[in-house]
Amino acid sequence: MFGIIALTLTAITAPEEIAIVPQPFIVAPGQGTFTLASDTIIVADRNELEEARYINEVFGMNLLIDGQSKNKKRIHINMDMRFAKLGEEGYRLGISPSEIEIEASTSKGVFYAIQTLRQLAPASTLRIGDNASIEFPAVTVQDHPRFGWRGLMMDTSRHFMPKDSVLKMIDLLAFHKMNSLHLHLSDDQGWRVEIKKYPKLTEVGSMRKETVVGRNTGQYDGTPHGGFYTQDDIREIVAYATKRHVNVVPEIDMPGHMQAAIAAYPHLGDGKPAEVFTRWGVNPRVLNTKPETIQFCKDVLDEITMLFPSDFIHIGGDECPKIKWKESAFCQELMRREGLKDEFELQSYFVRRIEKHLNSKGKQIIGWDEILEGGVAPNATIMSWRGLEGGIEAAQAGHDVIMTPTSYCYLDYYQSDHPDEPLAIGGFLPLQTVYSFEPIPEALNAEESKYILGTQVNLWTEYIPTREKLEYMLFPRLCASAEIGWSAKDREFGDFVHRLVPHLERLQKMGIRPANHLYDIKSNTSGGDGQVQISLDKLADDAQIHYTLDGSTPSPQSPIYDSAIAIQQSTTLKAQCFKQGEAIGRPWQQAIDWHLATGRTITLSEPPHPKYGSGGAQALINGINGSNERYGDAEWLGFDGKDCKLTIDLGQEQTVHAVHFRFFNGEGQWIYLPRKATVALSTDGQSYRAVGQLEDITGADKVITPTIDFEATPARFVQIEVENFG
Repeated sequence: MFGIIALTLTAITAPEEIAIVPQPFIVAPGQGTFTLASDTIIVADRNELEEARYINEVFGMNLLIDGQSKNKKRIHINMDMRFAKLGEEGYRLGISPSEIEIEASTSKGVFYAIQTLRQLAPASTLRIGDNASIEFPAVTVQDHPRFGWRGLMMDTSRHFMPKDSVLKMIDLLAFHKMNSLHLHLSDDQGWRVEIKKYPKLTEVGSMRKETVVGRNTGQYDGTPHGGFYTQDDIREIVAYATKRHVNVVPEIDMPGHMQAAIAAYPHLGDGKPAEVFTRWGVNPRVLNTKPETIQFCKDVLDEITMLFPSDFIHIGGDECPKIKWKESAFCQELMRREGLKDEFELQSYFVRRIEKHLNSKGKQIIGWDEILEGGVAPNATIMSWRGLEGGIEAAQAGHDVIMTPTSYCYLDYYQSDHPDEPLAIGGFLPLQTVYSFEPIPEALNAEESKYILGTQVNLWTEYIPTREKLEYMLFPRLCASAEIGWSAKDREFGDFVHRLVPHLERLQKMGIRPANHLYDIKSNTSGGDGQVQISLDKLADDAQIHYTLDGSTPSPQSPIYDSAIAIQQSTTLKAQCFKQGEAIGRPWQQAIDWHLATGRTITLSEPPHPKYGSGGAQALINGINGSNERYGDAEWLGFDGKDCKLTIDLGQEQTVHAVHFRFFNGEGQWIYLPRKATVALSTDGQSYRAVGQLEDITGADKVITPTIDFEATPARFVQIEVENFG
């Protein structure tokens, strides 16, 4: 079982030359350096040989391993239960000019000490195979993880990732002291694991004939996509992960997300022919609840349990539409016979039978938080993804929980609002938001908090067809998640960014292509008194921002940004980070379209939804347009459930003749155009006269830009009422 280690150690900030990710609990710098070279001896006894060989492997060396050597220049592995107080995964690493000493009670602790040792090497000299020697700073590190579950979910169903990509990801997880790889192996768009008893699952279910272009545009690429892991592949993956202390947790999603299986065996669904799904989204073609279908699931899981030694088997349970069950005479009769009041309880009936079977095999189930609906299975562990609420409910009921809410943990979301950012599923999850996550909700007391096993980030691959983009979406946000799971609660984001600068260089040396947004320029806009104030910032503190207001490209001779820039007319603000006189990061620009309302005062009758309101009411009139692609930026406001009335004070009486609107149109993301918009004008803020209205607002584009034109009218106040879609 995973749990929380409650050791009382104090976190300190490492000096500049020591940049370890995740941050250790104790770092005490020493004097001098240790030189690792070909004459260094590894001192290890028989039960430490695997760890000793691993040191040779990661540093590209062939050092002598000797259990009795008194050589003064040595790496000494000391694995002994005397160090049990450090915890199962804890360690002490001591580096002096004469030796490197590793102390731990288990091989896990030794392994994580080696990861820290790797990060203490200069970023440009990871392997001695490239250098005559490596210098390590003298230091003492004492460390252990805060949480026992530190994971990544890697979706191989939407886009298949070859075995080599999985093995590389295991290495990267281990490098960041993460210990769980959740492999999503089945979904509507593809079945990815060989099942001997049901060969059509891979013969048919592993290949879709084509893939939709973009966000369900209705256009297709015409290219077949597929692939699967043989059982020998799985054994190799598991063995590779085991040596690196990564637990591989398989997910076979049920009873929803099963169209690939239904395409192979139509009797598992409604009996009608199906094909492997070529679009994205939630699919109503789900498993039926007949005994033979439940037996199919048990048979599949029997083979899965033989392949994966993990104590946990993930059965999904999310996004299971009940439409087919409502239409099924068998399902309705089963509900009457079993006394089930609705289809949610029918899903619980299904899940409980699967759990009982897996428990009989010595396994425990994990499910997404939807399995709480209709009554949770007795011994289930919950992955809380739709927010914190499912995790709170489960922990208060005594169920183990892994916290993985979309708002902090979904790495398929956009990580930057830069216009050059590649296509993502939507949302906005920058590095600092990932880092701000606290897995233990304030609503839980000390006893309930013990059920929080840890945290996990998820990478769904609808829009991630290649390993290169997978790495881009993961890093460096995965580094932030690693620190959340391992390091002390009282971390500082600024210190993390400081350590991340050399760490990203280290990842690049390892062949990873991370998304380096540390030098992307971020802006914040405020308005009032007839002007717009734009503040600029960036994450890394080792560069300066230079800017221009005339549309020219910034250079080191352009003004240095040092305070908010006041804008009072239409213009294009451009900015660029410079480091030692050289441009670094991506150039940034913002067009400001000045109009009568820009920089004035606006009030709203209803607040925007918390997820779609970061820019505040001023975002509607600050002269900056929201993105044509991404609805999660600060310039879009979203409203849920109620109509909204907004009132703009123009500061003085003006002649108004038109109001221009921009609405985001994204039904696939549950974002709908309003039913109606009405404009009224007033000179005194008390008496308003309607001057125009939009009805039946429609359009096929992502952004709809209608205009209400009317006779030129004097007014100081403009009131706009928008009727919610409902």
